[in-house]
Amino acid sequence: MRIRPHSETWLKRPPRPRVPARLRPWLTDPGSLTARIRSRCSLFSVNVLAQRLAVPHPDEAALLGLRRGELAWLREVLLVADGVPVVFARSILPRHDVRGAWILFQGLGSRPLGAALFADPRIGRKPLACACLDRRDARYHRASAAAAPRRLPLALWARRSLFGLRGRTLLVSEVFLPTILELPT
Repeated sequence: MRIRPHSETWLKRPPRPRVPARLRPWLTDPGSLTARIRSRCSLFSVNVLAQRLAVPHPDEAALLGLRRGELAWLREVLLVADGVPVVFARSILPRHDVRGAWILFQGLGSRPLGAALFADPRIGRKPLACACLDRRDARYHRASAAAAPRRLPLALWARRSLFGLRGRTLLVSEVFLPTILELPT
């Protein structure tokens, strides 16, 4: 079986009957996810899993205006609250934009991208989209591998949005691990 993303699953808003009520605010809050998590834990950290050139999934490439198979900068991280991974995040940036508008992307290291995005008033955010990712989606498997040894449910909810700066676009996707619901409300 070939594992690939399903672009048709990304919705403008989470469907009420399918999304747990406690997860809905995490999926729909247009503010900084980093700030929201930080406000609910004592110790926040970012575990960088990958930062390299890679071929984005076809639906990601389409959102960024990239040709199929074109390389882009990929950054995958775990957002960790009090030692527990709560979010798998994936950021995609066209490679020609790393030295231009999005130079901040290059030297992030283990600093949270969200803090940088929301600190700059020139950066705009497009509306959020959400999806329920299952085993047919490669992003589910990346999140599952990153969250090991914890076993994950058969599907994970995610959100994504485009950020714009000087006509250049960055895609940020955030996959919520079940442990996000263990944070205080």
